[in-house]
Amino acid sequence: STPLQSPTEVFQALQRLHMTIFSQSVSPCGKFLAAGNNYGQIAIFSLSAALSSEAKEESKKPVVTFQAHDGPVYSMVSTDRHLLSAGDGEVKAWLWAEILKKGCKELWRRQPPYRTSLEVPEINALLLVPKENSLILAGGDCQLHTMDLETGTFTRALRGHTDYIHCLALRERSPEVLSGGEDGAVRLWDLRTVREVQTIEVYKHEECSRPHNGRWIGCLATDSDWMVCGGGPALTLWHLRSSTPTTIFPMRAPQKHVTFYQDLILSAGQGRCVNHWQLSGELKAQVPGSSPGLLSLSLNQQPAAPECKVLTVAGSSCRVDVFTNLGYRAFSLSF
Repeated sequence: STPLQSPTEVFQALQRLHMTIFSQSVSPCGKFLAAGNNYGQIAIFSLSAALSSEAKEESKKPVVTFQAHDGPVYSMVSTDRHLLSAGDGEVKAWLWAEILKKGCKELWRRQPPYRTSLEVPEINALLLVPKENSLILAGGDCQLHTMDLETGTFTRALRGHTDYIHCLALRERSPEVLSGGEDGAVRLWDLRTVREVQTIEVYKHEECSRPHNGRWIGCLATDSDWMVCGGGPALTLWHLRSSTPTTIFPMRAPQKHVTFYQDLILSAGQGRCVNHWQLSGELKAQVPGSSPGLLSLSLNQQPAAPECKVLTVAGSSCRVDVFTNLGYRAFSLSF
């Protein structure tokens, strides 16, 4: 007979059953992965231990788990020293050097200047702008807020979206930022002039439009003059300078995350698979993971840890799938 479970064990089992992992971030040394879930917890996994030839089942469990936010951890990014995490209405900083010690305390927390004190909009996206040592936050209040990481002050707000913002991407060369959201528009912002310089209303292009899925843009990535975006409308590759859709990817399920990788585009969303696309629109591979829906892909390309170069994928389960090569899932980490 199975031993009786304590109420705590039952509660934890139920929590794991209903878990969603919204965000991931790799440590600056490349050897650890942070994952943030819908309960406001952040788990830190040791990629180097899980990938070592001596790895045991225990190596796939968190080194440490802590309560970071009251609500979901929607987004995370890492600087060379800090892990930044965002939830409802605020962003917090944690020192990577301290995180691995139990009982980690936040270094600071900041709340963007919202229009009313009653407003607690979720922060769906964080983006680092290394050139100016700043952080851009966007989400439920339809604005992009820029925070100076040196001083912790909010320096500007970019207004133009008429609904929730879901995703951000950086064009490094020009300091320009792309944002996509519920209003169906991808907006391009010049950070020097603090102006919106281009708007692409994806759903208005007949070849991209899928009215039954809605007009929302849920994912964005950019590579010099190219952008790929998806959500309600079809996943589409755009030439930014001419605002033209060049490739429509034949994928019916709405995509929630997309990234350029070498000469491929990787995307994921509804369904278990990570999709590998050629720029021409050809589906090169579909690699199944263990979660029924996927929300985040993370490519660990930290030069400090080439032995930890992996793709990690997470979504609507308590597992983070680890792909040591893009073609198959090697194993899963688990909360």
